Amino acid sequence: MSDAEPRTDGGATATTTARLRRKVDRLTVEDVGLYVVLALAAAFYLVPIESGLVTSFKTGTAIIETAPFAPPGPSGLTFKKWRTAIDVLLRGMGNSLLYAVPATVISAFVGSITAYGLTIPTWKKSYKAVVLMLIIAGIFIPYQAVLVPLTQFWSQWAQLTDLLSFVWALGIPNDYVGIIELVITHVAYGIPICTLLFRTYYKTMSDEMIESARLDGATLRRVYRRIVLPLSGPMFAVVLIYQFTQIWNDLLFTLVLVSTESSPAAPVVLILAGLGTSMEGQDFALRMAGAFFAALPTLAVYIFFGEEFAEGVAA
Repeated sequence: MSDAEPRTDGGATATTTARLRRKVDRLTVEDVGLYVVLALAAAFYLVPIESGLVTSFKTGTAIIETAPFAPPGPSGLTFKKWRTAIDVLLRGMGNSLLYAVPATVISAFVGSITAYGLTIPTWKKSYKAVVLMLIIAGIFIPYQAVLVPLTQFWSQWAQLTDLLSFVWALGIPNDYVGIIELVITHVAYGIPICTLLFRTYYKTMSDEMIESARLDGATLRRVYRRIVLPLSGPMFAVVLIYQFTQIWNDLLFTLVLVSTESSPAAPVVLILAGLGTSMEGQDFALRMAGAFFAALPTLAVYIFFGEEFAEGVAA
């Protein structure tokens, strides 16, 4: 830089320092207390995650010799646990996606249509109340209460293994009938909560906008397709994140309908339950690596729909 050129670095630094000083001067005791509480809350939630993550990169000796949240030294660092976890869980990840994605999308879409029918169209409120009550009642039925009838339904009444014999004739293992059963089961269990969430959202929509469309001759189907559905993006993000997380992490229905981790159709949660367990004891590093790897799809969903999720929750 020549001597004739003005120097702006010092001025910019001074301006930044002055702005920071003004912000600090405006801080009140309440602001400082709020920041302290937020910092403590962040530490409370992040320290366990950090401990599990560093544990997944430790050797067995490093786990014993170091604190849980302390990173391993050069001699205690290993990537072997992650490679093993990925090799073991990769098949299960694909199986989980086979039922989690369609079950999430179908339950969200059916819940949206059901909520629209219980909110926008004009029909007797007494009938709406009865139908809504019956749907919402499904939210309060615990999983444990339906395990026996669910098993009997799939094994005795709806025998998909026989009904889909033409599919197994194509070379697909009939173990994958459990994936189909999981899709239908999670859709049925997810419709009530999806309906409730969408109905709460649709009740905030402008009645004038809907009435204007109806006066212009739009049918109920067109109102939903052209107006309601495009405006439902934020709530779809909320429902998709909620449903996908619930379905992905569910172990109870998986144990009942698939039952064994050696099955070709075993989902990731079923394989993860036995990962790192042996007669010699628990391999904590391998279990932590498997847990973080299995959580990647749910993390990706939160990141992908994060902005819409915040908007939907605020609504």
